[in-house]
Amino acid sequence: MKIQIINGPNLNLLGLREKDIYGDISFDDYFKELKSKFQNLDLYHYQSNVEGELINKIQEVGFSFDGIILNAAAYTHTSVGISDAVRGIKTPVIEVHISNTKSREEFRKKSFISPHAEGIIQGFGLYSYDLAILSLLKD
Repeated sequence: MKIQIINGPNLNLLGLREKDIYGDISFDDYFKELKSKFQNLDLYHYQSNVEGELINKIQEVGFSFDGIILNAAAYTHTSVGISDAVRGIKTPVIEVHISNTKSREEFRKKSFISPHAEGIIQGFGLYSYDLAILSLLKD
């Protein structure tokens, strides 16, 4: 099974920024743990701070991978383009957020991605990615 994790803006700063919200481990280190936990899967990770690059990656893997785990970060609340990309592909998308966006600022409560995602996992820290992988394995 091939699963692509796509992370949006500022998630390259995990472990360095707002540790009280996002924790103190980098995503690269966490990704190594994920690959170790799920050795039978082909896991890939991509991160960009650029909206168009995220759309390109969604389209690139959206017809050939078995699942996409998407943390579009701040673009979740602003990007119609990413929403349209998710709507336009065949690969199931699980929307993930490290924090519970519903308990944060008002603008974070709206997601343009949620209506097109197979499911949403948020608020479990980096373990949200584990849960997303497990959800893709359920079938």
